[in-house]
Amino acid sequence: MRIFALMLAIVAAFVPQGSGSRAQQAPQTERAVVWAVGDAATPLPAARRLAATIRRARPDGFLYLGDVYENGTAAEFRRNYDPLYGSLAGITEATPGNHEWANRFSGYYPYWRAKKGLRQAPWSSVQVGGWELLRLNSEAAHGPGSRQLRWLRRVLSAGGDCRIAFWHRPRFSAGLVHGDAPDMAPLWRALRGRAKAVLGGHEHNLQRLRRRGGLTQFVAGAGGRSRYPLSRTDPRLGWGRDDRDGALRLVLAPGSATFEFRDAAGRLLDRSRMACSAPA
Repeated sequence: MRIFALMLAIVAAFVPQGSGSRAQQAPQTERAVVWAVGDAATPLPAARRLAATIRRARPDGFLYLGDVYENGTAAEFRRNYDPLYGSLAGITEATPGNHEWANRFSGYYPYWRAKKGLRQAPWSSVQVGGWELLRLNSEAAHGPGSRQLRWLRRVLSAGGDCRIAFWHRPRFSAGLVHGDAPDMAPLWRALRGRAKAVLGGHEHNLQRLRRRGGLTQFVAGAGGRSRYPLSRTDPRLGWGRDDRDGALRLVLAPGSATFEFRDAAGRLLDRSRMACSAPA
């Protein structure tokens, strides 16, 4: 059974703009496989190959890390995103990228409402494989006093650190095009000690940065668009590739997670593991 789809089905059917949603489920005991990638909604051959690999894997969940090219219009969602990943809508959690944010009310929000039958909350959480996945939004207000940050702190007050957060623009990046996003510091600081990993796209390459404040930043933005170079001398970079298209495959189980970067053909590029502690 697609357990991710079951989790999403019980999220509230309507969440006002500016608030978040949180799925309330019993503790998960099943292993779940979730794929994550961003910057992949393009008709280019590399993007089509990667999307086919992810669809064939029949994952329990799919995280889209943002950017539907070039401007996130309704036509681009229909032409670029839907043929690649539209069939996974029932198990998808998507966060908006900078490319579609300006047109979110004509592209992003209408597309996901039509696909899911409910209004897309700007941020939300869902329980999968014993982990809480936090869908946050790097394009909406996220600084001190923002509704997003207040919502996040309420969620994190439950304790434990079996959480993985994701948004589009990574807080830390060894990429040479975008690099770090200092404005994301409030969300990163709130997650320290309450989560284990943060996933992002935006930089068109694959990165696993060294743990920082108990958090590991992963970048999975090599979804089939033109790739961006990495700084090989950045001491924060634990592993990275800027010569391969690929995505991040997560294997989640209560108390542990495996993170695998896979190329467009599904071949393993990098693997790391981490453990977590559930709330007392």
